Amino acid sequence: MSQPAKPAPPAGRANAKKELSEHFKQYKHVWVFVEQERGHVHPVSWELMGSGRRLADKLGVELAAVVIGPAGEATSAAAAESFCYGADLAYIVADDVLTDYRNESYTKALTDLVNTYKPEILLLGATTLGRDLAGAVATTLLTGLTADCTELEVDADNSLAATRPTFGGSLLCTIYTLNFRPQMATVRPRVMEMPERVEKPVGRIIEFPLGMVEDDIVTKILAFVPDRDKATSNLAYADIVVAGGMGLNSLENFQLVRQLAGVLGAEYGCSRPLVQKGWVSADRQIGQTGKTIRPKLYIAAGISGAIQHRVGVDGADLIVAINTDKNAPIFDFAHLAIVTDAIRLLPALTEAFRKRLSPHTRDRIAS
Repeated sequence: MSQPAKPAPPAGRANAKKELSEHFKQYKHVWVFVEQERGHVHPVSWELMGSGRRLADKLGVELAAVVIGPAGEATSAAAAESFCYGADLAYIVADDVLTDYRNESYTKALTDLVNTYKPEILLLGATTLGRDLAGAVATTLLTGLTADCTELEVDADNSLAATRPTFGGSLLCTIYTLNFRPQMATVRPRVMEMPERVEKPVGRIIEFPLGMVEDDIVTKILAFVPDRDKATSNLAYADIVVAGGMGLNSLENFQLVRQLAGVLGAEYGCSRPLVQKGWVSADRQIGQTGKTIRPKLYIAAGISGAIQHRVGVDGADLIVAINTDKNAPIFDFAHLAIVTDAIRLLPALTEAFRKRLSPHTRDRIAS
């Protein structure tokens, strides 16, 4: 018995699909926004260059760095450095109007650049600056944006598959931007591995005009006051991190974490409940809604290890967990589990390390 023929799709829908396909052909290459402030490039930019290089190779396209900043040596140096991390070319928007980050000027620079050269994929770091800029650019371009990604891949039809935690970190979802370009994503610092730096000569550079002057910008910079606490905190990039959780019971006991970190020459951090109680500042929080870390050694004292915390520490080389609960979730992914009271063990560890490690030795551990 013959099967009835399937009805043909409406001509309008078929034409629209064809037009969309032709439109997408205009968008090529992978771009990484190189974030710099006051002459310093944020390390997440080079981490993203490694991921961008992998995506570009799979797609068979070029990898481009996008550097926006003031005219001068720092911006040129950032563009030159991008070639050492895998860039095939670099776009530069350099103007003294861009000396300080302001959403209006940076958004115009990046959106004009995208509209002119049409990248297929645009990646930014999920920093304070990157999050602000990415949201504004995606809104202006009327495209999709997947924030705080933990994995980036290209699927069978060459679409960007951006994976991020959802439902409080209990699930991972993969998001596609099917009908719009460019495909945009932000990635938190330390989620992706830092690629090896390879000395290379400066490659192809395309300079692009900003197209606006100071009088066009409503926001004015009156002064710059650095955040002293964040200037001294290097939690995301520390080689050794000691952190505490609610198992320490009090702010006074949390000082045991700081003391051990001081002896080891380490950074200290905490789980989210301690920030919510006001015991520790938010820039010290580790986990899905805090910092992602990839230290050589991570010591977690009194932290249960829910999935939200695990997301932030999975990249550590060695995880040592101390908890009185032998069934604590952190023991499922820790490399070394110590079932005991952290309040008693931490002072003993601190004293033992203080006797055995000179300041010179601690410096060698960190290096």
